[in-house]
Amino acid sequence: MYTFVMGVNTLDIKEIELLRTLPDLLPVRRDYFDELDITVINRADTVCRNYLSPNRREFYKIVFINAGTGIFTIGLNTYHINQPTILFLHPNDIISWQNLSPDSAATGHFCLFKKSFVEKYPTLKTIMNTHELFTAHNKSVITLAEKDVEAIDGLFIQMHQEESGKKQYIPDTLQAYLQLLIIKSSVIANYPQPSVVSPSYQLLYQFFDLLEEETKNINYAQPIKIKTAAEFADHLGVHPNYLNALLKKHTGQNVSTHIRNRLLEESKVLLLQTDWTLQEIGFAVGFADQPNFSQFFRKNTGITPTEFRKSYLQ
Repeated sequence: MYTFVMGVNTLDIKEIELLRTLPDLLPVRRDYFDELDITVINRADTVCRNYLSPNRREFYKIVFINAGTGIFTIGLNTYHINQPTILFLHPNDIISWQNLSPDSAATGHFCLFKKSFVEKYPTLKTIMNTHELFTAHNKSVITLAEKDVEAIDGLFIQMHQEESGKKQYIPDTLQAYLQLLIIKSSVIANYPQPSVVSPSYQLLYQFFDLLEEETKNINYAQPIKIKTAAEFADHLGVHPNYLNALLKKHTGQNVSTHIRNRLLEESKVLLLQTDWTLQEIGFAVGFADQPNFSQFFRKNTGITPTEFRKSYLQ
């Protein structure tokens, strides 16, 4: 399985890969998943990798670990996973994994479904809110007794089979199985006690949490307020060099790169999902004038904001 450890004396920890998009995790084409609201995948068919996922995603994720060993971190809690476990991950969760076993040892399944999928099914949304498996971190990790493993595995197997059925019925059927998974997991729930993460991870969490908070609702009436490494370090009460070194060590990227990538991500969203002018979008993400924003965008994508917008609207 997977795991991730921060701030401990582990010499063989590999450089963490920054996970930004769903296709990095899936053995499917990017354009194929874009057409799906929900998909179910066998863990034995994927390559386990170490990664840190600091930014909000567009999907929920349920992971059933039947075999494999690793360390899972969600928020400020760390879990050593060495027995059958099921995880419920919210799109906004800051999570990380480090693999402690061979890829061949990883068995189980995972299901990913978009936030828009949940909105289509009020009953599913109610079940998710009622049982709080995706929203309460003390309920996100459930260890399974031997007698319950077969039941959870059976539900995932049924979901795989339903994916090969008539296309028009697949979403309705799979959302029903999601409800069963949530309810069954709540009934058999055994919530393990987490370990508190190290101070260095707490600082990383605070940085990504602050980055999320600063960028989640930006617009030209409420532009981003802090956007430099020095400003982020000041808000966190540490020296910029220390914050840079910590980010570089655990993610392979420095503070400025994380900020740049996030602003670029938000720029793309605004270009595609609004009719705002380039001046308005540029101002929202922290540029005083449109030419500087266009230069920033082109330098990091190879095309101008206008060309990017037109390429998706054709």
